[in-house]
Amino acid sequence: MYDLVVRSRRTVTPDGERPLAVAVRDGRIASLHDHAAPLDAAEDVDLRDLALLPGLVDTHVHVNEPGRTHWEGFATATRAAAAGGVTTIVDMPLNALPPTVSVAALEAKLAAAGGRCHVDVGFWGGAVPGNLKELRPLHDRGVRGFKCFMSPSGVDEFPELGLGEIRQVMTELAGFGGLLVVHAEDPALLTGCAGPGYAAFLDSRPEAAERGAVEQIVRLTRETGARAHILHVSGAGCLDVLEAARAEGLPVTAETCPHYLTLTAEDVPDGDTAYKCCPPIRSAANRDRLWDGLARGVLDCVVTDHSPSTADLKVPDFAAAWGGVSSLQLGLRAVWTEASRRGHGLGDVVRWMSAAPARLAGLRGKGGIEPGNDADLVAFDPDSAEPVDARRLHHKNPVTPYQGRRLRGAVLTTWLRGRPADDVPHGTFLLGA
Repeated sequence: MYDLVVRSRRTVTPDGERPLAVAVRDGRIASLHDHAAPLDAAEDVDLRDLALLPGLVDTHVHVNEPGRTHWEGFATATRAAAAGGVTTIVDMPLNALPPTVSVAALEAKLAAAGGRCHVDVGFWGGAVPGNLKELRPLHDRGVRGFKCFMSPSGVDEFPELGLGEIRQVMTELAGFGGLLVVHAEDPALLTGCAGPGYAAFLDSRPEAAERGAVEQIVRLTRETGARAHILHVSGAGCLDVLEAARAEGLPVTAETCPHYLTLTAEDVPDGDTAYKCCPPIRSAANRDRLWDGLARGVLDCVVTDHSPSTADLKVPDFAAAWGGVSSLQLGLRAVWTEASRRGHGLGDVVRWMSAAPARLAGLRGKGGIEPGNDADLVAFDPDSAEPVDARRLHHKNPVTPYQGRRLRGAVLTTWLRGRPADDVPHGTFLLGA
């Protein structure tokens, strides 16, 4: 007797897309069967020709609670995640107050999130000046790795690290197998925004700043032996550096984001600061090269970098507005829209947005429809297409550059460990050993 059986002629597994019945018991995938196999279950759902995906894993989400819950919080962020087919998020250590740079700060975050999560939640710790001795205790308490900035983060309570400090952190992390995730922009190559428009903002954060920072992290990885992950790659000029590091066998991985794969600088409407993020959205030609890097495996995964704020912080212009794109509920649809146009299948999207992020964060039991994994499942209509209405999103603040864009796909049902991820929160904390 199974608790749940979900059938689909388009079940996306690590071995490909095929007709299957997925049998669930006690929150886990118990077994896989032929699509029409007779099975005894308390509930039997037949999706027919709709796709069945594993729940997505988004390892780059700024929830902001406690402290800036008016920007976003665990209740709203995780509900938006579930509505977008995301069953696991990993929360960034900023912009919460306090930031997650000590065990005490992590405990405050756990207390704030308790009983409010509609999906499972893991946590990154932070590496900032002066907290070197906190890294091992945070690791032992269960954070998945450590976030640092090479340039100013935008909030005073989470300062950037200099190269010497990054070397110290990486040496420390190498001692216990920790992972450093890096906002890689070289501050020496960043300038003040010389005008209110998007062109001036783009000029202030050139691609060379990303490439130079990635080169520095690769060198430090070679010298220290620590694992490093490059966050939100927007500049395609980084790809050859990353590819060379991979060929050398260095433990360096990288991600990009839906907005870099779907939006372009040429299309940014005049004055629409919902598009502002750091590093910035670049040209259409750059976007094409990012897709090539993703297809060739130079970029490992696609995660949202959901970085919301209140609407009043996105004014008055690109020089002054808060930088961050809200897209947690829309990432799957945005990526599928462009991926399908370029000839990629749902299996590719699942690999980039579920399996690879789960592997990055060491989340066992996540990232694929396989026996023994958590029964995190998504019923997805890949052929639906509707324009985005920000007022219908579960994000706390309805500010998104996707407003009005026609995106493909619709998430119909999301199951978290075999139960619908609905109005009753039953997410758990994913704290490492």
